[in-house]
Amino acid sequence: MQSQLDQLKQMTTVVADTGDFETIAQYQPEDATTNPSLLLKAAQMDAYRSLVSDVLAEVAALSLSSDEQCARAMDLLGVRFGEKILALIPGRVSTEVDARLSFDKAASIAKARELIAHYETAGIERGRILIKMASTWEGICAARELEREGINCNLTLLFNFAQAAAAADAGAFLISPFVGRILDWYRANTGKTDYTCAEDPGVKSVTSIYNYYKQRGYQTIVMGASFRNTGQITELAGCDRLTISPQLLGDLAANHTPLTRKLDPKLASRTVAFELGGESQFRYRLNDDAMASEKLAQGIRSFVADQVKLEAWLREF
Repeated sequence: MQSQLDQLKQMTTVVADTGDFETIAQYQPEDATTNPSLLLKAAQMDAYRSLVSDVLAEVAALSLSSDEQCARAMDLLGVRFGEKILALIPGRVSTEVDARLSFDKAASIAKARELIAHYETAGIERGRILIKMASTWEGICAARELEREGINCNLTLLFNFAQAAAAADAGAFLISPFVGRILDWYRANTGKTDYTCAEDPGVKSVTSIYNYYKQRGYQTIVMGASFRNTGQITELAGCDRLTISPQLLGDLAANHTPLTRKLDPKLASRTVAFELGGESQFRYRLNDDAMASEKLAQGIRSFVADQVKLEAWLREF
């Protein structure tokens, strides 16, 4: 019997949620995703010191102020990791826009263009890159404009239906609904700690979004993310894509239990009719959802904190 990882690959595009090249080479995913937290962890590994040194040397040769050098080094570090990852996978890598720009549409667009320009200077076509931004109203509006330019986007930190509907309406290439963080919130705030995989609120959220997209004929890809256990992953088998941490990739590779497909566009069940409305309705629905509004804010703060830590580490490298 094949491993669950190999079975999963037959029904879902598997994405590695890591910046570690060795893990990517070991599990051979189609795509890979990174974020400030993963880059901070990877950059501090001894195996990648030469990559960091090369980036800092490249930046030092430019006529830039200290702050400008730091900003350029952050961009180039993400791009250089992306280049190395792309040499190991056949698909795409996601590179994240500075989370401090999450509420600035114009700055997010400008940063996305800069990142794509760095990749293209390195000889990598934009079709292999996903620009990753938080699913704020500004991030979604930025994605709408970037998609028109042929810059594909991954809208991350997505926790509720309004975010998903707005992302699809904007024509985003891909969304990353966070399964585990939704479960974390429900465990902490409802008094209920034990959930079966089928009743897991994060799993149910992704399932409803997937069905909604398939019913409406949206081309936006649904990529479940932020998993706490393999049960959440196997309950979403058949989802367009799933981005999985190294530990859980290993657990799936070691498990040879038969895997059943749970999501299928041909069998997408009916969901409640939903009409998004405009910006005011989006903001109201997000604000009215305590879980989504709290986890979105927390996620942005967390990514910013790791971005700042990485910048401080680079300054002292």
